Amino acid sequence: MKNNKLLMIMLILIVAITLVGAVAAVVVLKFTGQEDKKPTIDEVLEASVDVPEITTNLAGEDFIKISFKIQTDSKKAKEELEKRDFQVKNIIIEELSEKKAEDLKGKEGKTKFEEDLKMKIDGLMQEGKIEQVYITECLLQ
Repeated sequence: MKNNKLLMIMLILIVAITLVGAVAAVVVLKFTGQEDKKPTIDEVLEASVDVPEITTNLAGEDFIKISFKIQTDSKKAKEELEKRDFQVKNIIIEELSEKKAEDLKGKEGKTKFEEDLKMKIDGLMQEGKIEQVYITECLLQ
């Protein structure tokens, strides 16, 4: 009987200590400013590169006119991306040449394409990373 009471008391103490630790961690993170901070629009624009309009054929008989804004995580990454503009255009053209018009129609298709480009372009980067790829103009014909 005493062993059961002792076991129950130890279990309650362990749970209480765990809860106090979790609450303490949340409080410390909250008040030390460690939470994820979103950049302001000015910071986004300072770290972004415009890719001017590209016109190319798709996998079918269709063609597309499309332009982008690519957001990086720093000014250094932006500078590197500007130097790699020819590689970025090459990736975009190669990816588009594999797509059919149906692949790029609708929100889901465009979002998937942006994610694919983000991963491919991020693979080029040495000084930072790609945060987001935005399609700024798109005309399918």
